[in-house]
Amino acid sequence: MKTPLYITILITLLYTQVYSQTNFDHSTWDQALLLNVSEEGKVDYNGFMRDSSQLYKYFKQLSQNPPQENWSREEKLAYWINAYNAYTIKLVIDSYPLKSIKDLEDPWGKKFFKIKNEWHSLGDLEHKILRKFGDPRIHFAINCASFSCPVVWNRAYTGSNVNEALDTQAEKFINDPTRNTITNEVVKISKIFTWYKKDFKVNGGDVKDFINRYASVKIEKQSKKGYKEYDWSLNE
Repeated sequence: MKTPLYITILITLLYTQVYSQTNFDHSTWDQALLLNVSEEGKVDYNGFMRDSSQLYKYFKQLSQNPPQENWSREEKLAYWINAYNAYTIKLVIDSYPLKSIKDLEDPWGKKFFKIKNEWHSLGDLEHKILRKFGDPRIHFAINCASFSCPVVWNRAYTGSNVNEALDTQAEKFINDPTRNTITNEVVKISKIFTWYKKDFKVNGGDVKDFINRYASVKIEKQSKKGYKEYDWSLNE
C-alpha cells in the first residue's frame, strides 16, 4: 500500500529534527577557515575581519546550539574545539592589530562570549570542558594564536573527522622541528609537554611514551634534553 504523502512529510520532518539535534553544522566555520588560514596554519586576521559577518553568524550558531546529552562524544569534542578556536580569533580581531595575544589583559580568563546565556572564557572551555574529555590530543587542536602553538587546521572539526584529525595534528606538531627538536643526539620539546604534563600520562605511560607514539625519531638515550623557548608572537 502506498504511504500517504502527509505521513512521508511528517517522517522526513521528524528525521530532520532528530538529526539536527545530534549533528552541529560547522560549514560556516569551515568556509571561514579555508578562506583565511593557510595550509601551514598562518592566520589572515584581516581576512577574518573582512568576512566578519560569516564569523558572527557562526558565533550565533554556537551560542544558540550548545551540545546536548544525545550528541556523541565526537560531536561534543568537535563542537568545543571549534568554539575555542573561533573565539580565539574573535579575541584577537577585537583588539587587532597586536603583536601577541599576551599583550591583552587576561586573555584566557576574560569572559567575553556567551553560550546559551552563560558567559565563558577561553580558560573555561579549555580547563572545565575540553581537558575533562581525557584526551591529550586536544592540546594539538586548540590554538592560542601564537607561533609556538600547534598550527591552526584550516578545516572545521566534525564528529566524523575529529579522531583522525587529532591524530594528524599530534603527529604534525611532534615532528615539526620549529616546535620540537628530536634527533638522535638532542631532545628539545615544546613547553606544552610540561604545562600539561599530567594530561599526557595516559594508559600507564608518561610524556615520553606519548611523544614516541607519533615521533619519527624516538626519545631514548639522547644526551641533551630540554624545552624550547615559547614564541608568543601572533601566528599571522
